[in-house]
Amino acid sequence: MTTKTGDVQVSISFGGSVADAAYTHVRGVLDPAILNHSIRVWLVAEHLGRRQGIGDLAREALAVACLFHDAGTAAPYDGPQRFEVEGADAARAFLKDHDWPAPLVQEVWEAVALHTSPGIAERMGPLPQLVRQAVLVDFGRSDLIDPADQGPLLSALGRFPRLDIETVLGDAVVAQAVRCPQKAPPSSWPGGLLAAHLAHPMHGGVNPAF
Repeated sequence: MTTKTGDVQVSISFGGSVADAAYTHVRGVLDPAILNHSIRVWLVAEHLGRRQGIGDLAREALAVACLFHDAGTAAPYDGPQRFEVEGADAARAFLKDHDWPAPLVQEVWEAVALHTSPGIAERMGPLPQLVRQAVLVDFGRSDLIDPADQGPLLSALGRFPRLDIETVLGDAVVAQAVRCPQKAPPSSWPGGLLAAHLAHPMHGGVNPAF
C-alpha cells in the first residue's frame, strides 16, 4: 500500500488485509497531521510489540487500534462521548464488519478508549499498554525506546512529518468540546484541554494542557 506524505509517496503494509482496510478508511476521514501521527504511533507500537513477541493476529489488531486511536476527532465520529470512546466505538464497528472475534475486538476497543488514561492503560493487556506507550513516545518519551535499537525506527518515523500535530490534535479535541462540553468531563485529558482553552482563550499554538 502507498500513502502520500507531503510530496513523498511511501509504501507501507500494516500486517494484514483488515489493517490495510483500516488505513484506507481512516485516511479518508482524519486530518493529515492526525493520520501521520497515527502511523507513527503504529510504527512505535509495532517496534515494541515485536520485541515482546506478540503474535501475528495481535500485531494486526494493534495496527487497527493505532490507526483508530484518534478517529474520534474526525467529523463522522463526533458523537456525544469523549473522543477516545467515540474512536473505540468506531474501531469496534469496523472490526465487527470484518467478523473479528469478540475478545480481540474488545482488546482493540480498550486500547483506543484508554490511550489517554495514565496508570490504567499500562495495567491492561498488551494492546492498551503498547498503544499508550507508543503515544507517549511520539510525544517525547524517548526513554521508552532502547537507544541501541532505535536507528531503523527513527528512520521510519521520519517519513511521516509531524505537521504541527500537537496544535492540530489539541485544537480538534477542544473544538468538539466547545460544541459539546459533555465530551470533556473534568479530570479527563479532553477536560484539561478545554479548561486550559477557556482560561486562555487567546492563546495560540499548542494548548498549555497538552
